[in-house]
Amino acid sequence: MDDDVTIEPIDLAARADEALAVQALAFGLTDEEIAVRLQIVARHAGQPGVIALGALHGGQLVGFGYGMPNDRSQWWSTVIEPYLRARGTDGWLDGSFSVTELHVLPAWQGRGLGSALIGELCRRSGLPRSILSAIDAETPARRLYRSLGYVDLARPVLFPNTERPYAVMGAQLPLRGRVVG
Repeated sequence: MDDDVTIEPIDLAARADEALAVQALAFGLTDEEIAVRLQIVARHAGQPGVIALGALHGGQLVGFGYGMPNDRSQWWSTVIEPYLRARGTDGWLDGSFSVTELHVLPAWQGRGLGSALIGELCRRSGLPRSILSAIDAETPARRLYRSLGYVDLARPVLFPNTERPYAVMGAQLPLRGRVVG
């Protein structure tokens, strides 16, 4: 990881626009998708136990991640629960830290920032395991998650209003492998 980048807590609500700008570039979001996600981030920012971290370079957000203790009543859990149940892995919905978003600007990818962010999020969670969803394709993100100990719990998972299938992944904590930080 670059010596001039720090991983530190951020006020998710206050930096939502900046975080979504990072996500838009990293994930290829449209303006319409950004508007919808801003509402979601605002709602998540007020959830109990939310942890939000930024990768900061000279005060500029070059990456961010956030998550919270998983709650079966939240939308994401209600969507993935039938897929997990069908595979006998729905117990992962309890006692898990849900990594909700993790994004790094393309120019800053490959420097260990994603690993440092997810490692610190999970460390701060105090929970025994972590769960997340990722596009179900061979991407750098999926390779990162696997290198840290995440395994597929269910795939393909289809979220409403999305065309791409996702994989739900889980890992026992602490994460294994090289967590940079």
